[in-house]
Amino acid sequence: MASHVFPRNSKAPPIQVSHGAGACLYDTEGKAYLNFGDAAVSCLGHGDAHVTEAIKAQLDQVAFAHTGFFTSDPAEKLADKLIALAPGDLDRVYFVSGGSEAMEAALKLARQYYLEIGQPERKRIVARRQSYHGNTLGALATGGNEWRRAQFAPILIDVSHVSPCYAYRGQGDGETEAAYVDRLIAELDAEFQALGPESVIAFVAEPVVGATLGAVAPVADYFEQVRALCDRYGILLILDEVMCGMGRTGTLFAYEQYGVTPDICAIAKGLGGGYQPIGATLCTKDIHDAILAGSGFFQHGHTYLAHPVACAAGLAVLERLVDDHVLDRVMPAGQHLLQALRDRLGQHPHVGDIRGVGLFCGVELVADRETKDPLPAEQKTHAKVKSAAFSEGLICYPMGGTIDGKRGDHILLAPPFIATDAHLDEAVKILQSAIENALL
Repeated sequence: MASHVFPRNSKAPPIQVSHGAGACLYDTEGKAYLNFGDAAVSCLGHGDAHVTEAIKAQLDQVAFAHTGFFTSDPAEKLADKLIALAPGDLDRVYFVSGGSEAMEAALKLARQYYLEIGQPERKRIVARRQSYHGNTLGALATGGNEWRRAQFAPILIDVSHVSPCYAYRGQGDGETEAAYVDRLIAELDAEFQALGPESVIAFVAEPVVGATLGAVAPVADYFEQVRALCDRYGILLILDEVMCGMGRTGTLFAYEQYGVTPDICAIAKGLGGGYQPIGATLCTKDIHDAILAGSGFFQHGHTYLAHPVACAAGLAVLERLVDDHVLDRVMPAGQHLLQALRDRLGQHPHVGDIRGVGLFCGVELVADRETKDPLPAEQKTHAKVKSAAFSEGLICYPMGGTIDGKRGDHILLAPPFIATDAHLDEAVKILQSAIENALL
């Protein structure tokens, strides 16, 4: 019987999932798949009793109440807990239904903030190439994923893009990390100057770049210098932690590791752990109070803002991560995963780089390890790896265009935090086989 569901890929519709348990999903034939590639969502795996019970309990109270009229106990408690745990000056939480919505809200909030304080000339956004910030039009324009942007380019806002902090390819031979960072900051400063610093709303970046680059972390004091430069010109710093946040890198907020605090931070994915669709935009008290002192009304909104059941799920996920210390597993498990990848793939002739922070790891494939030349783009090696791994029972997250939107292949792994060492070892074994099969 033909499906009436509009799939992501109409030429290759997905198989049907039956159920999930722990680190695995199962299809209707009973085959198990290690879920290491659902865009860094399922941090607690599947079937967590504490989260499912919290959802059921909230449904017994109230499923939905429009935020034009009501707040709810789960929303208030989740916001309190997030702010208590967030380093820096973040003070308010705007709950939405996912990462793209969180970034869209962040961009609009930043613009409105400057209107409220009498700086309407600020209208430009600067972000980085090879970034990804979501699929709604504002977020898509801000991101530097050329493949996703291309066909929609005529209807995207004009956003400036500078180089990412991508040392594997960006740092020159003989160049120190400090010199490399100085060069990146000089490039960013030059872009601010070209636009006119007084016209810039915000600089937007992922602390650890996810989908488009494959778990690329900054080097040296990159973000500290970015923060200082933004402060020099009164420019807001928006950090996108939709993929890398909520414990994925080993700290609840990824930015904790890089000596910087943002003015606005977007989170999602691991916030709901897949149990409910939820995201959030966090901002400083100064930003909220500027609106309070001015119009009093953030000119933005969606029907399902601060959905009570979604917030109940998010609160339960956070309780598991923090109060039950599931987050403590991320760093040691991540070290185990990286070591397993290096043991099996570290000397592979077509593996150029193995990288990661916490349970957020990437493997970059190349034609030649020495020259770092990419594999031919037309071979779509990343897609072949994805297919081969899936057939062997591993869900991973490969992408092409790693270098410039066209060339380069990488595989991203984002296991559940509850994955055992045996799960991690099995995933790496399957990935090695999938890479071999894809390169035949």
